[in-house]
Amino acid sequence: MLLPGGPVCRTRIPRVTYGEFTKDAPAAHAALFAFSKAVDDSGPEKTLTELIKLRASQLNGCAFCLQHHLSTARTLGIPAEKLDLVAAWRDAGMFTQREMAALAWTEALTKMTPDSASDAIYATLLQHFTKTEALFLTVAIASINQWNRIGVGLRFAPSVPDHALASAA
Repeated sequence: MLLPGGPVCRTRIPRVTYGEFTKDAPAAHAALFAFSKAVDDSGPEKTLTELIKLRASQLNGCAFCLQHHLSTARTLGIPAEKLDLVAAWRDAGMFTQREMAALAWTEALTKMTPDSASDAIYATLLQHFTKTEALFLTVAIASINQWNRIGVGLRFAPSVPDHALASAA
C-alpha cells in the first residue's frame, strides 16, 4: 500500500508468532535450535557466523531474523559501521578476506541456483578456511536459511522497541 508522502508499506496478515511456533511445534523448534547450536559449538567464530546470518537474512527478507542477529552482533561488539555495510560487503573495504570468502559462500548458497556454489567460490573459501571449517560454515548457512524460510513464511514479527514503532507512525 502506498501512503501519501510515505514509504511503500506491505499489509501483513498475521500468521503464526514465534511464540506460537515454539509452543505448537516444539519438536520442530527443538530440532532447528539443536541444528543452530551444533554450528555454534563447532568452532567458527561467533562474529563471523553472525555476519553470515545477517547477510542470508537480508537476502531472504526475514525481518525477525535480521532484528535477532543484529542484536546478537551488537552484543558481540561487531562495529555498527560493519553491520551497516553487510549488504555491500564487496565494496565496503572493511571486511577481511576471510569474512568476504564466507559472505560470498553465503550468497552462493542462499541464492541457490544449479551453478551458484561454483568450484571457484568454494576454492576461494578453502583459501581462508579448513575443509572442516568450510563444512560448518555450510551448515551455518543452511541453518539460517531454514530459519529464514520459516520466519518469512509464517511472518514472524521482529521485536521492535516501542520508541521505534512510535517514530514510524
